[in-house]
Amino acid sequence: MLSRHFFTLAATVAATLTLGALPAAAQGSLNVYCSAQVEWCQAAANAFAKETGIRVNMSQKGSGEVLAQIRAEAQNPRGDVWYGGTGDPHLQMAEDKLSAVYRSPMLDQLHDWARKQAEQSGYRTVGIYAGAMGFGYNPELLGKRNIAAPACWKDLLDARFKGEIQMANPQSSGTAYVMIATMVQLMGEDQAFDYLKGLHRNVNAYPRSGTGPIKSVARGETGVSISFVHDAVTERLGGFPVQYVVPCEGTGYEIGSMSIVAGARNERNAKRFYDWALSPAAQQIGAEAKSFQTPSNRNTPIPAEAPKMDQIKLIDYDFAKYGSSDERRRLIERWDREVNSLPR
Repeated sequence: MLSRHFFTLAATVAATLTLGALPAAAQGSLNVYCSAQVEWCQAAANAFAKETGIRVNMSQKGSGEVLAQIRAEAQNPRGDVWYGGTGDPHLQMAEDKLSAVYRSPMLDQLHDWARKQAEQSGYRTVGIYAGAMGFGYNPELLGKRNIAAPACWKDLLDARFKGEIQMANPQSSGTAYVMIATMVQLMGEDQAFDYLKGLHRNVNAYPRSGTGPIKSVARGETGVSISFVHDAVTERLGGFPVQYVVPCEGTGYEIGSMSIVAGARNERNAKRFYDWALSPAAQQIGAEAKSFQTPSNRNTPIPAEAPKMDQIKLIDYDFAKYGSSDERRRLIERWDREVNSLPR
């Protein structure tokens, strides 16, 4: 029996079936863990159900939570596909053989960075979008407090941001883990942890979800978030006073990924969803749901609102190293031991 956290997002397909088609019930079902924004998850589930007649049970959670759940369910998988979320935990899932090998016929249509993600994982995961790390901030709130917006990573250590910053908790959030891995690659590990300790003094909360901090910025609950910059665009287009900055020193990025769960009960439908999710039509759903990452299919139009990845100073992010289970576990344990335990 499915977890009570699941909610069914099946479109009504009876009106769309053509004569001679199989009844909707014969198409079966699909259980998807989704780590994209909930609006995107819902829209994708509805579109796939409408197109195929397959009933989709969708559960939206952060990347760290999904990886933990898939590990806990390894002997009796309940999910079929993990859709979205930062690529590092997808690579860890692949390393642990918790994802199935699948070479989609859509691979030839993808950007090099998405195909490389598939190759590095032994074809156990694939890139579906990319997005850069940066800061979101509320210019109205900072203006009222006479605080200048940050431009660089080093600015976040300034005393003017005392109690004004949120980043997610890396124990549950892939977004926050990408931030830690980015700092380690920018500065070296010991210097990065000195930085994180200094940053901790200015952090008011570590929400579980990677989008939690930018939503707090949008609601005026905090001045600055450490977020993927496309999430700041989403909030701004929603009518909130939100701007974003890409740090002057350079920054890391995510390759949002997708994986089929090893031993999936609905493997055939999972492969059908996988191929569909790599198509231009499916990838345009992200922008329609106000999520503005760079899609992985070369034929998918890049949304005009999306941050221009080719204009951002990106580090040469080592996905193989920082996508390994041991490295992720080690860095998060060090953060919890040396940073999260400190008073603020």
